[in-house]
Amino acid sequence: MAPILADAGVPMIFLQVPAMLLALIPVIAVEVYVARKMLKVSTGQNIKAVTIANIVSTLAGFPLAWILLVVVEILLGGGSAYGLDTFWKRVYAVTVQAPWLIPYDKGLNWMIPTAMAYLLIPAFFVSVFVERRICSFFWRDQEKERIRKFSWVAHFASYTVLIIVAAIYYWITGFHVIAN
Repeated sequence: MAPILADAGVPMIFLQVPAMLLALIPVIAVEVYVARKMLKVSTGQNIKAVTIANIVSTLAGFPLAWILLVVVEILLGGGSAYGLDTFWKRVYAVTVQAPWLIPYDKGLNWMIPTAMAYLLIPAFFVSVFVERRICSFFWRDQEKERIRKFSWVAHFASYTVLIIVAAIYYWITGFHVIAN
């Protein structure tokens, strides 16, 4: 039997998906509000379409994107520790290695929240792409251009809320929950 090593790194999906699940209710609320303002669709249809779209993008879309990002990380040599001693090495570590953080001795207190914020970028585009298609299925009577515009506006609004909530959380906790 092989020994279990404690230096396997931090696969961010195990931190990101639970956080995304916690954020589903406020995200859905923001996107339903935007849909109500931009589209001529009943509130019930808005809630149904936006809820299903968000659940699918959270439970399927982001994990698939994360797998792709891990493959890119490996291809770019992100599976090796290059150190954190210079600014550019820290930038490299938290961007290229964001999907699966390398187990550096120090630095995870700032790397984990920074990687989570960085991973919101691909999550944003996955959400726009996946959710637009799902909402289009429910809102067949809407113009495609109108749904496209809704998707971008709704996601800018909901991701702004996510970033603000995350920033407040990390400011209040001072990273202590994650760092220790």
